[in-house]
Amino acid sequence: MTKAAKIEFLCTECGMNYPRWQGQCRCGAWNTLAEFKPSAGQSKKASVRANVGGYAGGAGGGSKKINDIATSEAEKQLTEIGELDRVLSGGVTTGSVNIISGDPGAGKTTLLSDLVARMSQRMPSLYCTAEESLSQFKNRVNRLKLNYNPDELYLLSETSVETIIEELEKNKIKFAVIDSIQAVVTETANGSPGSPSQVKSAAQALTQYCKQNDVTMFIIAHVNKNNEIAGPQTLVHIVDALLHIDTNDGQIRTLRANKNRFGDIDTVGIFKMCERGMLSVDNPSEIFLSGSTTDSPGSTITCIRKGNRNLLLEIQCLTTETEAEFPQRVCVGLNMNRIKMLTGILRKHTKTKIFHDTFFNIVGGLRIDETETCIDLALVTALLSSLNEFVVPRTTCIMGELSLNGDVRPIDSGVPRVKEAAQHGFTEIYIPFRNYHKSMEGLGAKITPVKTVHELLSLIN
Repeated sequence: MTKAAKIEFLCTECGMNYPRWQGQCRCGAWNTLAEFKPSAGQSKKASVRANVGGYAGGAGGGSKKINDIATSEAEKQLTEIGELDRVLSGGVTTGSVNIISGDPGAGKTTLLSDLVARMSQRMPSLYCTAEESLSQFKNRVNRLKLNYNPDELYLLSETSVETIIEELEKNKIKFAVIDSIQAVVTETANGSPGSPSQVKSAAQALTQYCKQNDVTMFIIAHVNKNNEIAGPQTLVHIVDALLHIDTNDGQIRTLRANKNRFGDIDTVGIFKMCERGMLSVDNPSEIFLSGSTTDSPGSTITCIRKGNRNLLLEIQCLTTETEAEFPQRVCVGLNMNRIKMLTGILRKHTKTKIFHDTFFNIVGGLRIDETETCIDLALVTALLSSLNEFVVPRTTCIMGELSLNGDVRPIDSGVPRVKEAAQHGFTEIYIPFRNYHKSMEGLGAKITPVKTVHELLSLIN
């Protein structure tokens, strides 16, 4: 009589194992335990090691004194994709395993197709797709007119992790792309593709091979409805870097590192999706300014901060007489609650009555986070400019947060923002009074600190 296979339960959030199902995991998540059957040929010791062991590979040898361990600097290679190199803090690290995620159509496959074509000119490279045919990939390469080395670029359509590793070993691959982790399966785990056990085991096997053979790998991961990586949370802990592509309105894509063992996570890369693929935008401020030379009411320039980058953008506002019983409020790329709060501040402290349909827009299609409060003064100025038909010169940049009592609050990184605006030729810059610093002098621009919204409006008018 054969012994029944042991059944365990794995938390899809933290990866913790349980002998029986229960409602809540120790990590605090509810209803996240999924059934998991360990492989029949896997010993108990090996199963425990696979579940709780390190992800870098079986070095073994016991413990060592710290002075007996040789150190080596992480070797980085430039990908020649400027914004990707920026996000990865100077290039991709040799032997690293990186995950890139994003919504469908965000540009994950397009970006990595360009990357693997570039890397094939330096080393044997493999693109493994488990979701499309090889002819589809080749058609994309031809459509994007990518430059590649035909003798060093290998294509593979496979879902078995063991077969993928065999191909990596046979062709001495040094750079690989797996598309995607939710579509591949391994023999060491049960379950269908995309299940927690399969995702976790597949990622561990691929990471272990890369660490032991100095293979650099990028893995594409799907996202759920919350725009987070689908599958167990342990997937994030296994890899070295976690990159995410945000899809803004229009053609603009922002790439951010949510985790990076070989660099910082404050840098944001800006890309533009077009018929030639994901183009790296070296000077994002140019695409976020309309480029119009005509001064018109309702337009204001401000400076925001994405990661550790300062971006100049144009805020546009249009007010028209309402034809309905209640006026409309329409925002593109902005938070509606913020707009309602700012209009309330204007009604309270400046006695401005807004019985008009109001439309706000961010030039370039960028979406502004609700936490980006430095644009408050620019929003108020654009609204009053359109409402009262006065023009804010295009050589003027306005930045600052507005409090409920009408005071102008300071913003973070005031000096770098002012320097960014001055470098782009702005001759008059309005900033919060508490952000003023002597280092802002001598930049070729007139720096005007303001304390209240009344002071700002009197200076502009």
